Amino acid sequence: MFKPETYQQRRKKLKSLVKKGLCLFPGNVDSPMNYKANAYPFRQDSTFLYFFGLDSPGLAAVVDIDEGQDIIFGDDVTLEDIIWVGPQPKMKDRAAAVGVRQVKPYATIQDYLQKARSQGRVIHFLPPYRAETSLQLADWLGLSPSEIKAGASLELIRAVVALRSVKSPEEIKEIEKALCVTREMYLAAIPRVKPGAREQEVLAFMDMVLRANGLSFAFPPIITINGQIFHKTSYGDTLKKGRMMVMDAGAESARHYACDITRSVPVGGKFNQRQRDIYSIVLKGQEEAIRTIGPGVKYRQVHLRAARVMAEGLKDLGLMKGNLDEAVDRGAHALFFPHGLGHMLGLDVHDMENLGENHVGYDQTVKRSEQFGLGYLRLARTLEPGFVLTVEPGIYFIPALVATWKKEKKHSEFINYATVEKYLDFGGIRIEDDVLVTEDGCRVLGPKIPKKIKDIESQFS
Repeated sequence: MFKPETYQQRRKKLKSLVKKGLCLFPGNVDSPMNYKANAYPFRQDSTFLYFFGLDSPGLAAVVDIDEGQDIIFGDDVTLEDIIWVGPQPKMKDRAAAVGVRQVKPYATIQDYLQKARSQGRVIHFLPPYRAETSLQLADWLGLSPSEIKAGASLELIRAVVALRSVKSPEEIKEIEKALCVTREMYLAAIPRVKPGAREQEVLAFMDMVLRANGLSFAFPPIITINGQIFHKTSYGDTLKKGRMMVMDAGAESARHYACDITRSVPVGGKFNQRQRDIYSIVLKGQEEAIRTIGPGVKYRQVHLRAARVMAEGLKDLGLMKGNLDEAVDRGAHALFFPHGLGHMLGLDVHDMENLGENHVGYDQTVKRSEQFGLGYLRLARTLEPGFVLTVEPGIYFIPALVATWKKEKKHSEFINYATVEKYLDFGGIRIEDDVLVTEDGCRVLGPKIPKKIKDIESQFS
């Protein structure tokens, strides 16, 4: 946890943004794998962590705007609990550590909320992403589960997004702690990208580093020689010379701040000419995107700038043709780069995505595009100092997409399909770093993780 004043200040700011009523924050509960006592590793709700910091199941909290008080609902452990999990601090002491003086038994929250409802007070809550939370909210608030999603408070969503989007120096330190371990993870794994190894063997070296540091993955890692499948999370393929290994992974810090790094490595450690050409284009696109980032810049423009740079490289290779400004404007580049440039990063790897991507990455001035590719951009809004975001351009050769576009003669004035088809066995390349928007530009966070061709190849010598 951070110091108590951190949580007190966060709740104070929340009270200034939400004008009346009370804000209800249910914590997460244990989620059983196959029976109640055999649970998945516990992960607290990120917004609960942000305002209340307590990292254990069986808690809920209220920020009462009208009465100016904060309350944590939770129970002290019983003797039976102590037998299984050992002695635990009293709830009043745990609450004091996050600047909360009022503690009530967990079972009393329903009466508290019923009283507020009977007084006609507004109860704000965020959209739940777990079924058990939806059911709990429905029970507490006298609603049917089907009413919960529509009943979420837009006012609270906007307030939480405004607060959590801007990272404090102590939050940046947490992300960089995760990045330091992630660098160790990559340095252990990259030399293992050799012909005959299996993807899961490479993943095992990453996992070993994480466990040795007492951390876990911030999200299911993508470790694959089939990089054209963006979210492939099975690891059974055997590495073969001539393929690229896309490695997209990141540690989560002890305080649950995420990082997200991607490196693309040739199997065997030596880039062939085709791999070198495509990799250089992606790297140039990423470097130009990072140079473009700064306060007041719309991230959609950063995305389009990276797309334009990569389109130029693809044209040099004979994969694209024609007027590139027009090609990018019309979305022809999305055959090769069909995802967005990046997303917000923080307590969640896709920060606050559970609150609604359009609330986090878009606003009243920037609406989501309906164009294929550009419409997948998770973050498009104007950047502000304190935002932390990922920059992850890529180039991919997706056989099904190529076949469909060729059949439809889509963007045939910009794409040389005959040349593209020679790359259908290529897979993909993505390069990703985490970037902080500063007052006068930006800063790539964390220690350097090999990215230039010569630095990647040197890991195998």
